[in-house]
Amino acid sequence: MEFSPLDLITFVSFIALVIGVSLYAGRKEETSEDYFLAGRGLTWWMIGLSLIASNISTEHFVGMAGQGYMAEIGMAIASYEWIAALSLIIVALFLLPRFLRSGIYTIPEFLEYRYNKWPRMIMGFGLLFMYAGVTMATVLYAGAIAMHTIFNIPMEVGVWVIGAIAGLYTMYGGLKAVVWSDVIQGTALLVGGVIVTFLAMDAVGGWDKFVELSDGRLHTVLPADHPELPWTAVFIGGMWLPNIFYWGLNQFITQRTLAAKSLSEGQKGVLFGASLKLIMPMIVVFPGIIAFELYADQIPNADLAYPTLLKNLLPVGFVGIMFAALFGATMSTLDSLLNSAATIFTIDFYKAWKPKESSKHYIKVGRISTIVFVVIACLSTRFVADFGEGLYKFIQVWWGCIQPGIVAAFFLGFAWKKTSWQAAVAGMLINVPLYLILLDQFPDIAFLHHMAICFVVCIVVMVGVSMIKPETREIVYPVNEGYDMKPSKTVLVWSVMIFLATVALYWTFQ
Repeated sequence: MEFSPLDLITFVSFIALVIGVSLYAGRKEETSEDYFLAGRGLTWWMIGLSLIASNISTEHFVGMAGQGYMAEIGMAIASYEWIAALSLIIVALFLLPRFLRSGIYTIPEFLEYRYNKWPRMIMGFGLLFMYAGVTMATVLYAGAIAMHTIFNIPMEVGVWVIGAIAGLYTMYGGLKAVVWSDVIQGTALLVGGVIVTFLAMDAVGGWDKFVELSDGRLHTVLPADHPELPWTAVFIGGMWLPNIFYWGLNQFITQRTLAAKSLSEGQKGVLFGASLKLIMPMIVVFPGIIAFELYADQIPNADLAYPTLLKNLLPVGFVGIMFAALFGATMSTLDSLLNSAATIFTIDFYKAWKPKESSKHYIKVGRISTIVFVVIACLSTRFVADFGEGLYKFIQVWWGCIQPGIVAAFFLGFAWKKTSWQAAVAGMLINVPLYLILLDQFPDIAFLHHMAICFVVCIVVMVGVSMIKPETREIVYPVNEGYDMKPSKTVLVWSVMIFLATVALYWTFQ
């Protein structure tokens, strides 16, 4: 693939635009709320685009397209996107109002109001470990794969270059810089993805030929005994756990919803993101399936499906545009992870240790911790490379170590007033060894079933502990006085439309 002067100009211009806009947007961060929550001034379209840009990275284009390439998965991997859309409805209607009313900075902070500091600390530590050691590392590695495959950039160089650029503007501008970079990069990502899908569909001979050659990869509902995505786990089991956690309890995602200008703007932003999730499989999974149909003999590893498709399809002059989109996809996720990790470390740990420091001091701590997390993530990419079952599976599997326990702590905390802090701690701690044992001893069972089992066990343990040591104090949540808690007038209608669209998609690709 030729990298023309036009391609180089396009790429450099895009990166300069992202950095310039982000630095300008974050130039006046004077308070902790400015730096970590963008002054709580985000509007719905910024929230929606940022949600998608933060979620969809090169890890999706490499990992999810790779799953689409594989005959045993194919279009079924789209369930992660479509169940996510339904989960976002739950977030908009039930979780977001609770969080915004309390005025929290972080999701672990909410656990301290419900229980005490110990569940907060455990959740915060778990998130930091998973962000730096798993998710950031995976995103960086996926970005480096794409850059190496398409442009022959050495893997290690690609990892550190991506980390340095994203770390720079995130460190300086905080969440406002992150959101504005996400808006730009998310737009490039969506436009570039649509263009690639059209080019790929044209190359394979159109829709009818695509369906004819799909070799059974367009089915979304897999047998109950499928080792990874059985329909039981998708519709009534474990898939709901990672989605509820990811979209409703995951600081990396929820931080921009916590920064909403009002409840109405937050709800509309969440549902806008849900609407975009419905179309993502057509942008990501379809190309992976087409890559098999066109270039199976050139693809030794499923994670190379999307990069190989680009390498063969893109004309000279368009390379720089797609390079920028892929680069931006990686940065948009990485910057959100870095900002969220810095927020959790600063607010949940450092501020708890030194509660009387100035806002300027906490911003400084947030900036220093951002750089530390960049370095840790870059060094951790070597562990991702040793996992041989695909990047998307890697990131999904390892998050199971903490997701069921955290969801259980929130669920039972909302549902039962007698749930005690000892119960929450017990549930979150037992999740880790139990999940690892299930992975090791029962590898033939879908990891989503492992998550469901862990959730049930955590609930049982928490109920048992709470019966022995019930919560006796009155639970009082803070109230963010003056915050506009009027819900969106369109939230219910929009939610119903998303639900019906999801049903229609499953009916079409059953």
